[in-house]
Amino acid sequence: MEILQIAVEKLSNSMRIYAENSSNFHRLRIIDQEEAINNLDRAFEAKLEAFHSLYDISKGYINYFDFADTTLLIVLRNAIHHRDHLLFKSWNSEMHLNGGMEKMSGDEFLMASHEIKNALKPSEYYYKLEDILDRLDESRGSPYLEKIMKKANRAKALQLVLRDLGFESCIRKAEDDGYPLHQVYVNIIPIYVSAIKRMFSVLDGMDFNFKGFDTGVYLEHFTGLPDIDLKYLKYKELRLP
Repeated sequence: MEILQIAVEKLSNSMRIYAENSSNFHRLRIIDQEEAINNLDRAFEAKLEAFHSLYDISKGYINYFDFADTTLLIVLRNAIHHRDHLLFKSWNSEMHLNGGMEKMSGDEFLMASHEIKNALKPSEYYYKLEDILDRLDESRGSPYLEKIMKKANRAKALQLVLRDLGFESCIRKAEDDGYPLHQVYVNIIPIYVSAIKRMFSVLDGMDFNFKGFDTGVYLEHFTGLPDIDLKYLKYKELRLP
């Protein structure tokens, strides 16, 4: 259990570091935009790595690939960890460090997010929906298809995220409203929150001995949140100047 305690503590530390970078983002951005964006991106990727470390150690307690939220986090981590592709640039990076604001001036984007009830101004961190599909959907002919997972497991993962994260309805809305998929972004934070709540609740139900100050703070926070309705997405339109 000590190894599991260390993994949970590492995960909690990574969430605190991300929260600190998120709260400092707008102040630092005024001084150095590139540093602010890169700090936040690396902190988010560290959260995915820490989640994957917990998965490696605790997969005997829960089947992560039975749930859309935990499945997607593992897919994202593997994609970002191996970086054999050009996918998964954050909205901030794509727009402000890679010339997106200039290249796509005047274009409108569909921003999709699940609602975290009873949360104080939750963070937002967006990836393109198209990137997730290119990683999982073999029919798209993407050169960046996930190669670590077996074909059947990849197909199962695709169906889970389409059905249980509301991505299927998001794709329909984009088609109905005339948005090309590369202009549809999904907020990953509520999905991450749901996955952590799931894992912490499982461990808490096992009478697991949580260790460390950060762990105690996040255990109380996440287990106290209501379940997130992952099948329901709220949308906002964002037009670039």
